[in-house]
Amino acid sequence: MAKDKKGNIRGRLLNGEPNPVDAYVGSRVRLRRTILGMSQQRLAKELSVTFQQIQKYERGLNRIGASRLWDLAQVLGVNVDFFYQDLAPEASDQSPRKLNRSLQLSQDSSVFDMDILLRKDVLTLMRCYVKIKDPKMAKAILAMAKAAVPESERAALNSDSEDLDLDED
Repeated sequence: MAKDKKGNIRGRLLNGEPNPVDAYVGSRVRLRRTILGMSQQRLAKELSVTFQQIQKYERGLNRIGASRLWDLAQVLGVNVDFFYQDLAPEASDQSPRKLNRSLQLSQDSSVFDMDILLRKDVLTLMRCYVKIKDPKMAKAILAMAKAAVPESERAALNSDSEDLDLDED
């Protein structure tokens, strides 16, 4: 299986198959090309690549870079988001980022290196917290969350929230 220098799986599934996201984007390229009645050879000529490269894009065997996707959209007369429309959740759940993340987490369950604001549980917690109408309840929940943090890290939390007025007057 192809891996980069950091050991990431470079967009392929663990079994070496093309990533479903890449395959879906490729299928959308083929769909639009077919709707326009354009041959692979003509599309290849417009993009200055070989028709074999177009075949690989359409089957998801070769990944399409951002600038190439932009060119494809221009030639095929669509917006870039066309290539992702109606992408099934099962496919998006197998994006390289999610696959690499789950692979890292399965190797070391203590690793949580993803951007904290991209974590679904953090976003849900924040959305719920800001909807609490009762200031006493909000303060109690904040106190409970702080209590769950290791004592050695609590001082940093207290200094971060000194400017917040959470007291009910």
